[in-house]
Amino acid sequence: MKKSIALSFIALGCLYAQDVVLEDVNVDSTALNEVAQNAKVSADIGEVLAKDVPSIDMSRRSGIANDIIIRGQKRDNISVTVDGTKTYGACPNRMDPPISHILSNNVKSIEVIEGPYDVSEYGNLGGGVKIKTKDPRKGAHGDISFGAGSWRYQKIAASFDGGTDLLRVLISGSSEESDQYKDGNGDTLAQQLDNALGSTTAMRSYIKKDMQAYTKENFMTKFFINPTKNQEIRLGYTANRSDTVLYPNSGMDAYYDDSDIYNVEYEIKNIASWYKSVTLQFFSSDVDHPMGTKYRYPPTVDMINHMWSSYDAFRLKNKFNFNDFLVDFGLESGKRNWDGEYTKNETYLGKSIDNVDTTNYSAYLKVDKKIASFDISVGARYDNSEIRPDSSTLKNRDFDSFGANIFANYNINKANKVFFGFGQAQRVPDARELYFKKEGKIKGTQNLEQVTNQEFDLGYKLATEDADFKIKTFYSMLKDYIYVNANKAESIFENTDATIYGVELSGTYYVMDDLSFEGWANYKVGKKDKPLAGQTDTDLADIAPLEGRVGVIYDYMPRSYVRVDAQARDKWDKIDGDNGEQEIAGWAVIDLKLKHSFNKNIAMTFGVNNILDKTYARSNTYKDLTLVVSDTSDVMLLNEPGRYIYTNFDFRF
Repeated sequence: MKKSIALSFIALGCLYAQDVVLEDVNVDSTALNEVAQNAKVSADIGEVLAKDVPSIDMSRRSGIANDIIIRGQKRDNISVTVDGTKTYGACPNRMDPPISHILSNNVKSIEVIEGPYDVSEYGNLGGGVKIKTKDPRKGAHGDISFGAGSWRYQKIAASFDGGTDLLRVLISGSSEESDQYKDGNGDTLAQQLDNALGSTTAMRSYIKKDMQAYTKENFMTKFFINPTKNQEIRLGYTANRSDTVLYPNSGMDAYYDDSDIYNVEYEIKNIASWYKSVTLQFFSSDVDHPMGTKYRYPPTVDMINHMWSSYDAFRLKNKFNFNDFLVDFGLESGKRNWDGEYTKNETYLGKSIDNVDTTNYSAYLKVDKKIASFDISVGARYDNSEIRPDSSTLKNRDFDSFGANIFANYNINKANKVFFGFGQAQRVPDARELYFKKEGKIKGTQNLEQVTNQEFDLGYKLATEDADFKIKTFYSMLKDYIYVNANKAESIFENTDATIYGVELSGTYYVMDDLSFEGWANYKVGKKDKPLAGQTDTDLADIAPLEGRVGVIYDYMPRSYVRVDAQARDKWDKIDGDNGEQEIAGWAVIDLKLKHSFNKNIAMTFGVNNILDKTYARSNTYKDLTLVVSDTSDVMLLNEPGRYIYTNFDFRF
């Protein structure tokens, strides 16, 4: 049995390596633990998730701040929260996705929920990511980390926390920068762009070819106050500052990207035998993001789209226990604002998004119950959303949304279980999809309907002393899915019906106490029910082909290991060519990682990613993103980094 599981992974031809320990919180979710201690390549959470979670793919935009896709769904179709707070990026072209506003060195754990099974979060249509940052502990603790890598990558990060039963405090900060990475051909970001444009001085090519790729600084602090044993006040603040971030296959670069996240929570526990806890939370986030062309040809033109976004919300969360029925009940009110304007050489040209407020009022209920060999969870959520642009020429929109799900585990025995679920979730169109303007034209479509996802999930899980294995299938029916029609010059977004279905598997095989294999693989298919107006293609965009990963890990001493991993993807030939996607060759890369702990306080990490220096691309070119057009009239593909060597030193007390 042991050998058959290991060989089945190898036979896939797809190899797996993870920088973070992979476990299950619930059978319908995936958890990454001790992220700050294990993710040492860079601060980019998107890269961590794409390597370690079967359901997640990454959209490569730059050397940092890369976006994620869950089962072919992205943007507002998935939810991202940090300690329960929600942040929306300001850039319509996804230069600052929500996942980019928190850094890996601050993260304790991440839970990824696949499918519409989290009623506690607004807009959780196709899945969600719940990030938990480090909390302050009692006593005195510290962690100082120094990192360096190819292309003059360097990072320093430090965190200190401590306190008493009454008060605990955490302070964390980091600074990170890098030159442009080189792909397997040895081309920098600027050179990849020159190659695509066919000229070193063509419009949109970089004036200064050796510009630094990005700098990034972060500060986080938390205060936990316990006035009594059953009460806790939690205060948090996170500041993220990114400067001069290059996005070569976009028409603009980010001059800076500043975000601030504030969080206040007051929790009372064990109010009564049946009233487990109540939590009142207020959080606020804001993002300031100007992007422009001043680093590109022609040097006489500086076209800027300056964008702002914010989100403010109140939540009331309650937990009850009624005769072994575990009940979660919550209320929420939040307001998202999105605003933007164009300037050219400091001359105001007009709005890109007209100061749009999206206000939502929500209520959710979740009930868990164990019945014989079944663990059953039932949830429901209602949202009322009001969308108000600050323009008398644009339409107001109002939506009522309803989501519900049931998910159950059937425990065959201690080692084997089957799980299944059905859920529905909805999300309203955002301000970009409704009202976005460019070059004097309204790109948004003001009569869009909200999206509905109805999904079935079915899976099996094995957990023994020798092996862990999980296989999960899903079938998602999308009604009024919001999609870009590249044939249109205005009102480019359309509602269409579509389906996405697939299978995901993951597992670990323990050969002996100090030697193990790990692996995952995923395959999915996405189809529109019929082509968009004026088109013939029914393939959905962002549906990456068969992919997988397998790794061999040798724990040669306590807290120390060496691992060799490889990841592979099939040729991407099922594409939406009508809307800008193109065929991408299959690829396979091999990574090496060594972590050595000198003692419990000092550790070193050394690694080489893409050992064979392969040239490959993993992100396609669906015109939901505005990308540079090459001299062959194709949209520019951005290659992944070539051979990358990195090292990191950690000092803890």
